[in-house]
Amino acid sequence: MEKKRTLVTCALPYANGPVHIGHLAGVYVPADIYVRYLRLRGEDVLFICGSDEHGVPITIKAREQGCTPQDIVDKYHGIIKDSFARLGINFDIYSRTSSKVHEKNASDFFRKLYDDGAFITRESEQYYDPEAGTFLADRYIVGTCPKCGNPGAYGDQCEKCGSTLSPEELINPRSKLSGATPVKKKTTHWYLPLDKYEKWLSEWILDGHKEWKTNVYGQCKSWIDGGLQPRAVSRDLDWGVPVPVEGAEGKVLYVWFDAPIGYISNTQELLPQSWEKWWKDEHTSLIHFIGKDNIVFHCIVFPSMLKAHGDYILPQNVPANEFLNLEGDKISTSRGWAVWAHEYLQDFPEKEDVMRYVLTANAPETKDNDFSGRTTSSATTANW
Repeated sequence: MEKKRTLVTCALPYANGPVHIGHLAGVYVPADIYVRYLRLRGEDVLFICGSDEHGVPITIKAREQGCTPQDIVDKYHGIIKDSFARLGINFDIYSRTSSKVHEKNASDFFRKLYDDGAFITRESEQYYDPEAGTFLADRYIVGTCPKCGNPGAYGDQCEKCGSTLSPEELINPRSKLSGATPVKKKTTHWYLPLDKYEKWLSEWILDGHKEWKTNVYGQCKSWIDGGLQPRAVSRDLDWGVPVPVEGAEGKVLYVWFDAPIGYISNTQELLPQSWEKWWKDEHTSLIHFIGKDNIVFHCIVFPSMLKAHGDYILPQNVPANEFLNLEGDKISTSRGWAVWAHEYLQDFPEKEDVMRYVLTANAPETKDNDFSGRTTSSATTANW
C-alpha cells in the first residue's frame, strides 16, 4: 500500500530583505513542526520553498543602492537560505523565482491560459514619469498622506498611519525616480477574470472547506461575498518574467501571478522526472503554510489559476497565522523594524532552539501577538 503523500509549501519570502521573527513565527517554524510530525509518522512528505525575487520593491531597493535587481536578490536569497538552514528548517529544496526553470515554467503556464482564452485584455490609464520615460507602480509614487499628513506616503499605503491609499489620493504626488509630477498614460494589460470563478470558489471553499481555520474561511467568505473582480496578471516593468506574447515588450508577469507558480517550478527543479505525482495526482494532499496577508492569493487567486489551467490538484488546507508584532508596532522590512534571524544567529550562537521555542510558544495562531525584549506580565507577549 502506497504511503500517504503530502506536499507542504511555505509562502516564498520576499528577497528584498532578510527573514525576521514575524516570518518565522507565522509561517516557517509551524510548517517545519508539521513536516517533522508527518515524517515521524512515516508519511511521504515533500517540503518546498524558495525566494520570491520579482516585483517593484526589489527594483526600488536596487535603484536606491545603485546596483541591479539581480544583485539585490542574490544577496538576500543567500542570507535567507542560510538562516533557514541554521535554524533547522530543512526544506527539500529552497530555490528561487529568478531561476531558468521557473522562468520557463511561469511563461508556459501563462501561455497555456492565454491560448485557452482564460484572460481578458483591458486598456487603462496608469501613472507615467515623463522625465524617466517609464510607467510607475504605486510604490514609485510618493506624496503627502491625506489622512495623517505624512509627506513620504507611498501610492499604495502610508506606513506612518497604516492607511491604504491610491496614487490619486496623495497630495502633491511625485515620482520616486525623477521627482517629476506623474501624468496619466494609456497602457494595455491582461487580466484573470476572477468573477468567472466566483460560483466555483463559493462551492469549493464555503461549502467544501468549512474545516479551514476561522480567519482563513472568514476572509475568503468576505472576498467572495463582496464580489470578485478581474485582476491584472501583467505589469509595465523591466524586472520579472517577460510576458510571452507578441507585442508585450516591456511587460512582465505580475509578481502575484508569477510567485505561486514557484512552488511548482521548485518541485520540478528538485524532481525533474517525478514532479507530476506531487502536483497532478489526486492522492497527494497539498498544504500551503502562509501568513494572513497571503490568504487571498493562496485561496482565491492561485486556485483560480490552477482551475483555469486544468492539470493541477488544489490545496486541501491553507493554514494561515496572524501577525507577530514588535513592541506594539507592525514589523516592517522597508522601515527596518524587525528582529532579523541572521543577526540573532550571529549574536546568540548555538541558541537556535531558544528562538524556535519562544516563537512556537507565542505563535500568533488566532490573533496578532506581540514580541518584546522587555519584561512584562502579559501572557500574550513573547519575551526572550
